Amino acid sequence: MPLDIRKLVVHLEETRAEGGRGDAGGPLRKVAALAVIPNPYAGRPWSGDLDQLVGPSGALARELAEAALAVLGAPVESYGKAALAGLAGEQEHANACITGVFGDALRAAVGGGRAWLPSVTKRVPAGAPVDIPVCYKDAIWVRSHYDAVTVAVPDAPLPQELVVGLAVTNRGRLNARLGGLAKEEVVGQDGLR
Repeated sequence: MPLDIRKLVVHLEETRAEGGRGDAGGPLRKVAALAVIPNPYAGRPWSGDLDQLVGPSGALARELAEAALAVLGAPVESYGKAALAGLAGEQEHANACITGVFGDALRAAVGGGRAWLPSVTKRVPAGAPVDIPVCYKDAIWVRSHYDAVTVAVPDAPLPQELVVGLAVTNRGRLNARLGGLAKEEVVGQDGLR
């Protein structure tokens, strides 16, 4: 059963300079795409089976990735995911929306490797912000791509809703200079040298 989307929010942030200085790699574009959906488990007794959220989450990831890619306008270098449960739900309901089903669909949509896909979930009132963590899509050890995209939906999640989102970027942080593995040095599935 597909998830009904009450609202789709797409957020673009473009940073052109950091510390008073631009970067030869061009602007950093961060895009977040979020869907506000009903929580079928909100206000119900505890349930061990959360498949009403897990099952359709792959299709939701594909739709959100498509919306984000349309705005990003460049190949994806970093990504992450997040979900918020309204106060009548549980944090585990948010987690159910972004399991491996969601993650695998996101990786397929943006061309990501099997690297770790950062995430965050929490139970919140409407309008609460979330920092969606991102890292390099092919290897977690690329330090220049550790970042976050902060977003909020002013009227969501309502108590019986969920906000499910993802974030993508076109590059690492501007003027990153703290070392670590460079994206050009990534080899193998785990990104290690």
